[in-house]
Amino acid sequence: MRILFLGDIVGRPGRKGVALKVNALRKKHDLDLVVANGENASQGIGLSIKNAKDLLCCGIDIITSGNHIWKYQNLYPYLNSCDRIVRPANVAEGSPGRGWTVYRIHDDLPVAVLNFQGRTFMQPAECPFMAADKILNNLPEDVKVILVDFHAEATSEKQCLGRYLAGRVSVVIGTHTHVQTNDARILEGGTGYITDAGMCGPIDSCLGLTPNPVIKRFVTGLPQKWKVAGGPVELQGVLVEIDADSGRTTSIETWNSGQITGV
Repeated sequence: MRILFLGDIVGRPGRKGVALKVNALRKKHDLDLVVANGENASQGIGLSIKNAKDLLCCGIDIITSGNHIWKYQNLYPYLNSCDRIVRPANVAEGSPGRGWTVYRIHDDLPVAVLNFQGRTFMQPAECPFMAADKILNNLPEDVKVILVDFHAEATSEKQCLGRYLAGRVSVVIGTHTHVQTNDARILEGGTGYITDAGMCGPIDSCLGLTPNPVIKRFVTGLPQKWKVAGGPVELQGVLVEIDADSGRTTSIETWNSGQITGV
């Protein structure tokens, strides 16, 4: 089976680029599943209920998220009712939504999608390693294909979770830092891995945002008003091939769309 995982979608430019390209990409790459991190899809931070529904109608099967998923409170009831959006599993018990879901491809092949948040340089959260153990111990026996989105800041923490889960999940994909890394590989036991899938958003930016306020924040240390950048957009992510019977990754490679203009 072939999966495209898209990195963090940033603001309106990222949403428009995804809406424009995803259905064509499904056909071009003969994709069985498209997963995207959507926690920055609304104004660069957070995910509104309208934007969530729009993304799920444009060819994305599952939306993963991270620490910004809580910005829009009107999304909370939808997180409870919609099994195609997952929030970090290792947040406080009783939080809205679910930390993992099982999605059936072609109505028969089950794929589990798990979401965790890192703890290094991030808001407080429970241990992602222990949270992963708990979920994996409770997955239905027929689920062989398991995809993990680890939304974390530190590359070391991402690499360690990848190694920790090697041989137990199909692929571990890092998100949050918006910069596509050059370390796509297959770990022992057939687990695909990349530290960060990148982002879907404006190229001429700082992580999808207009550069000047971000630069001023670094120079002055003072708060600034963020704004999503404009200009050409690029979609970034990873293409993963997984053996459906064993759940092992057979191929993983970085992917980008090239420049998309006029969005």
